[in-house]
Amino acid sequence: MVFKCQEDSFLKQFTTKVVNCEPASLQWCPPGLTESQELQGYNVILEDTILFPEGGGQPCDYGTINGEPVRSVARRGSEAVHFVESTKSFEEGTQVQQRLDWQRRLDHMQQHSGQHLITELFDSEFNYETNSWWLGSEMCYIELNTKHLLSRESLDLIESKANDIIIEGKEVKVVLVDPASAEMDGVRARNLPKDVEGPVRVVRVDGQRDNMCCGTHVSNLSQLQSIKLLFAEKTKTGINVYFVAGLRVIKRLGDCFQREQQLNLAFKGGPTQHLDLLQKLQNNLKATRKSFQKVLKDLAIVEAEKLEAMPRPLPKYFSLHRKDGIEVEFINTFLRHAPEEIGLYFLTVSEAPVGNSPTKGHMVLRGQPNLVDHFSIKFLKILDGKGSGKEGNFQGKINNVKEIPECEALLDEYFQPEKPVARAS
Repeated sequence: MVFKCQEDSFLKQFTTKVVNCEPASLQWCPPGLTESQELQGYNVILEDTILFPEGGGQPCDYGTINGEPVRSVARRGSEAVHFVESTKSFEEGTQVQQRLDWQRRLDHMQQHSGQHLITELFDSEFNYETNSWWLGSEMCYIELNTKHLLSRESLDLIESKANDIIIEGKEVKVVLVDPASAEMDGVRARNLPKDVEGPVRVVRVDGQRDNMCCGTHVSNLSQLQSIKLLFAEKTKTGINVYFVAGLRVIKRLGDCFQREQQLNLAFKGGPTQHLDLLQKLQNNLKATRKSFQKVLKDLAIVEAEKLEAMPRPLPKYFSLHRKDGIEVEFINTFLRHAPEEIGLYFLTVSEAPVGNSPTKGHMVLRGQPNLVDHFSIKFLKILDGKGSGKEGNFQGKINNVKEIPECEALLDEYFQPEKPVARAS
């Protein structure tokens, strides 16, 4: 079946009848977010629809039915199933009013028609067929059937030709063709789903190869406004070429300009200086880090010498925690200079904690093997960590530094009869 949205992609509202309505739920992720939520509502089938059901690489449309939000549309054979988030059902046989989220539709039409144009040009210029394509919320890509990574010059060539064709304003026609007829000869097509019956839609642009396609499209290539090829990357099966079309080009330009202004302030220089200023900043950061590492090593030696200088007998255990960053070399340097007769070292490093959020770090236990084995198991549980060790040496990553005092309390309790103890921070 060809739906109303496929007959007229510019129809924004439509009156039709309810064929079926059943209670349903849907795991739905709102646009711009990453976590889904379970919605309650109804699966509604209509006589016809202007809301495109997901297919052909194109996401479904959003809109409303009698003012209630449609969160998903999926094709099931010759029917489109609309999930409507609603507390009330829709009576079979009654007329309902559909309204389309036009901005989402326009965006999808521009990206989809842009994909057809880009696919055609890569085929004609480089003889690269398109295996598949993906329409994302921020950018799209086509997967080309080649292993040769495209240069920026090649991308610019396709981009320039695409925008020249857009300026020509060629008409985009959609026709219905019998899949068994001779009209399908030369049409770019993939295997049809088994449940599709009747004529198929073919998108036709003058001077380009016809494409079998179920999606919505602009009626004239000038409505694409412009196309920008962003970059290309290798995959296991081919090359992905990322692009934006239409209003996404304008939005991306605006976003880039805002970031450019922010970088101007941060670097205290204009965009032509950004790369040089960034390199200078990286060099300074590298030198600062090197100096910081030396300071930490010197500090570790001082801490070890302070412990060595303590009156005998030395403490039964020693605990030390630093919040200078997860610099394991500090611990290693300390242990190379620390006295060996202490029964157990409990050493941790971490970033400075922020609020009540768990802080990650690194833990080392060194000493008598029985003590290391005993406390490593307990401390990993308390500090939410993972690690390994042998022969009196244990180290691991920890995810909850704020619980270190609880570990030290266990050490105090264990060694209480055998004081003295020592700890540093």
